[in-house]
Amino acid sequence: MVRVGVRCDVGVRRGIGHVMRCLAFAEELRARGVDVVFVCDSPTVPWVDAQITERGIPVEPAVWTPGEHVEMLGRLKLDAVVFDSYDLPGEVFSAVRRTGVPTLAIVDGELRGADADVLVDQNLRAEFDQPVLPEGAVRLAGLDYVLLRDEVLAWRPVEPPVLRPSGTPKVFAFFGGTDAYGAGPYVVQALAASGAPFDATVVAPGDELAKAIAAVALGQDQRVQVIGPTSQLAQAVVESDLVISASGTSTWELLCLGATAGLVCVVDNQELGYERAVATGAAAGVGTLAELKADPTAAAAVLRTLLTDAQERAQLAQAGWKLVDGRGRVRVADTLLRLLDAAT
Repeated sequence: MVRVGVRCDVGVRRGIGHVMRCLAFAEELRARGVDVVFVCDSPTVPWVDAQITERGIPVEPAVWTPGEHVEMLGRLKLDAVVFDSYDLPGEVFSAVRRTGVPTLAIVDGELRGADADVLVDQNLRAEFDQPVLPEGAVRLAGLDYVLLRDEVLAWRPVEPPVLRPSGTPKVFAFFGGTDAYGAGPYVVQALAASGAPFDATVVAPGDELAKAIAAVALGQDQRVQVIGPTSQLAQAVVESDLVISASGTSTWELLCLGATAGLVCVVDNQELGYERAVATGAAAGVGTLAELKADPTAAAAVLRTLLTDAQERAQLAQAGWKLVDGRGRVRVADTLLRLLDAAT
């Protein structure tokens, strides 16, 4: 049986986006009879560690040096390696590639030293960028290659979203598995400042965040329920009128699900994806986290429109649904397996 190792970043500060898109790819590979092992520090985030192990996927501790990665190939009997890391130096990628084992690296814009046979950039309009590629590398770029989990694909609407009945809008807000930058309370402040009625569910991965959210003063007909990380994320998205999230890898999940997405740029490396998503008319820009912290007024105005204009919500949802068809992981797996066939 073919065995693929997945070396990805994860952590309280790093977040879980790398793991979640690698999980999506792992689901596709396993459906094709490929054995998968993760190499990462997922126990640092127990919820995401459970997401891996509950699927029956073994986890090995992260390794860091070029020599450790080369040793890992033989120890784990790997036929290919998938990288999804901002933390590893380019020397690691190159050392593994020089062994002749097929490699695939998931990147976001800048290659950050990633040297692999296949480079996957699943971001909006990435196909129009022209980075200098490692010799012999193939690049798969754009939303045609978005990696989405089984859960998301199962909840994707068959038809474009339609205008929902009027009433108090149901809001769902989440900011990754850790909300590493503490966006939740500031988004709730902006929601409250909108002055519009809403019924919100906000994911808070820790007690301190939950307390900060609960402490926000709400207006009339404004309600907030705080929950912990959930495995029913896609269902919650589909059942909501407005979804507010960080503009990271979850953006493409929201578009595929036909959500009315309000995006918050919580960290600098999300800025390009944020700007491009908003520019397409497939998502609304709530603002950067720094802007929300300084003054929620502008964000509140955006949210007021989204909460009170059902037609605007429907238009955003329809535009997003058309952009992401959910077959990205099939296309990426086809490429990797062809590479494996050629290597044998």
